[in-house]
Amino acid sequence: MPLPDNGAAWPPPQWTEYYREMRVNDAWYTGDARRLARLYSHHPRPTERRRLWGRKSAEHHVGRREHRLHVPLAGDIASTSADLLFADMPAITVEDPATQARLDELLDEGRAQQVFLGAAEQAAALSGVFLRVTWDRELADRPLMTVMQPDAAMPEFRFGLLRAVSFWRELPGSTEATVWRHIERHEPGRILHALYEGTADNIGRAVPLAEHPDTAGLADSLGQDGVSIATGIRDLTAAYVPNMLPNRLHRGSDIGRSDYAAPIYDLFDALDETWTSWMRDIRLARARLIVPDGYLRDEGPGKGASFDDDREVWQALRMPPHDGAGITLAQFDIRVEEHRVTAESLTRQAAQAAGYSPQSFGLDGDGQAVTATEVDSRDQRSMVTRKKKTGYWRHEIAAMTHVQLQLDAVQFGRRITPERPRVEFGDGVAESEQATATTLDLLARAGAVSTSTKVKILHPEWDDTAVKAEVSAILAETGAAAPDPVEAFPLVG
Repeated sequence: MPLPDNGAAWPPPQWTEYYREMRVNDAWYTGDARRLARLYSHHPRPTERRRLWGRKSAEHHVGRREHRLHVPLAGDIASTSADLLFADMPAITVEDPATQARLDELLDEGRAQQVFLGAAEQAAALSGVFLRVTWDRELADRPLMTVMQPDAAMPEFRFGLLRAVSFWRELPGSTEATVWRHIERHEPGRILHALYEGTADNIGRAVPLAEHPDTAGLADSLGQDGVSIATGIRDLTAAYVPNMLPNRLHRGSDIGRSDYAAPIYDLFDALDETWTSWMRDIRLARARLIVPDGYLRDEGPGKGASFDDDREVWQALRMPPHDGAGITLAQFDIRVEEHRVTAESLTRQAAQAAGYSPQSFGLDGDGQAVTATEVDSRDQRSMVTRKKKTGYWRHEIAAMTHVQLQLDAVQFGRRITPERPRVEFGDGVAESEQATATTLDLLARAGAVSTSTKVKILHPEWDDTAVKAEVSAILAETGAAAPDPVEAFPLVG
């Protein structure tokens, strides 16, 4: 779709259902109990309002302590997904040395690993995420890679490929009567900007960018058409990374699916119910003393009575000696094991439904050291999910870093030769130093490995120059680098 027409419904009707699903995912991802209560207590379906967070009882009145407990498993799932992908930065390389050096600078100065970690976490929760490359000469002398939210974007696909996308945001100063929206549309070769003054459910009318302080600075950057900025390159300056495909609720859509779209909302709700019940057992099982009125001390008119549980000697009380009226301790049992097993089973099922191994969430571990092979075996489901997701990320990271290099050359005059980088993810499992040392020792005893190979195994991140220097140092220290004296003997004719 081009820029919205004046008076169009907002958000566009074709995106209403997607945004509604993302709001549910977002509520669980944030872990905000108030947002969950607001979502389910006002849900249009009565069955959803009967969930834990949709109920309204005397205990949930305003001014009283909230006893419902939320377990942030949804956030843990999204965080685990991001950690599996980008805890180790993928290798992003090009052939030209000068271009590689500049690419390394762009990735380092732009904190690329942190950007990817945040983007991957949000993608796991909200079904996907957008990467955008732009520039701001006043802020930085280089192109900037940023993350754009899927619930504030309207992508356009053709044969599964993103051909344009419109990002939108509500600007400060909006009220219930007037809503200011900034539309930023990315097309091949240009970026369009528009400002609209409308209402909560209507885009309203387009007004000049100068009418709002947040967009006034863009007015001077627009081209002759008054709405767009030329990028100087043919490639699209935005990319969409789906979390996973296909979208089970919209099979023909190019929008990805969330890790929660199994769906596992029922498991999240049941886990919160279990922990809430567990905490209720603890709350009710607090020790309480039941004492007769005669044991209470009158504090005076209007001050009630109190019981001093530190008092050791009591005066004679006027009560029959046979009625058994004394101090009674009331303390109920806490069903710890039942709740623990239930909570663990729900967590395990939710993790598996989301595509991860229970081991990734601290389950099934006995605390003993294990080899990388054993970790890979226990985390097999997580590793398979990781490999699936790296396929979506690899192509879009390559596309956006290529765009960065192109804009760096066109917009900032860098003398480099832009080329599409290669993106390679590691295996995701790191051998411990002890395991690596044992492997190298066995290989050395078998005489099946050179010193150079041993150094490369120990330091896979080193380049050839560093490896050669380390090999030379090792050979010099061990004396293996000494020349063979036999070679200096003259040959006998």
